[in-house]
Amino acid sequence: MVGLAPAASAQPPTAAPGLLVSTSWLQQHLEDPLVRVIFIGERDLYDRMHIPGARFIDHMDTLAGSGHHLQTPDALAKVLARVGAEDGARIVLYGDSPMATGWLFTALASVGHASDVSMLDGGIELWRSEGRATSNKATPAASGKLTVRPAPDLAVDAKYVRAHLESADVRVLDVRTKGEWDRGHLPGATLILWQDLFADQKTLKFKSADDLRALFAKAGVKPGQQVVTYCAVGMRASLMYWATQLVGIPARVYVGSWADWSQDATNPVVR
Repeated sequence: MVGLAPAASAQPPTAAPGLLVSTSWLQQHLEDPLVRVIFIGERDLYDRMHIPGARFIDHMDTLAGSGHHLQTPDALAKVLARVGAEDGARIVLYGDSPMATGWLFTALASVGHASDVSMLDGGIELWRSEGRATSNKATPAASGKLTVRPAPDLAVDAKYVRAHLESADVRVLDVRTKGEWDRGHLPGATLILWQDLFADQKTLKFKSADDLRALFAKAGVKPGQQVVTYCAVGMRASLMYWATQLVGIPARVYVGSWADWSQDATNPVVR
């Protein structure tokens, strides 16, 4: 079963997937001992029905302190290991909140395991509509080890953003609502909606890679530019960051985002 400690002879999936896997791929690999499924979202939904073998993670367990910041890498690695993330495993994420799923991708990327993570193309509604089995039995905590690796090119802070606001090599993307944008945004930023990443928001099916590249091009992202994504606290920005990685656009995410930026009155704001 998915989530059990792998046998010594277990091997990674023969055809390692990329950052996005289909429901059919996951169905075919549910019994693979090195494929680990993690659900993030509402606990009551997980308790009612989830993909067999999936483990539940609470969004709050990834946070440190009173603000919306990731735990230290060592502490975060322990939390992620308990829900199945393990060295050598293929980690598949899904949930009922795309922003939370995006944040979980950033959490895994922050401990150096972005290349081991895939997002499920679709959610539980799509899974059920395709006649695939669900479970209401919680999967026991895992006991594997997740080694912390360097991830220096993932997150940026306010100092970095200020230093690059006028750089032609950087495109800042604001992943908030139009109302939030109107109340204040970073100079030179472009508004882009996380909802536009999806071909179908009900089933949580993403647009094609070509359509996503067109979306980023419409937002002003030029070849060779690095993207910086931000939102209110970093959740929507994390989902957009994942999408840039899917289509091969270099990017970083401003963890803390507007909540962090707006604390310093000297940071420039456009209204």
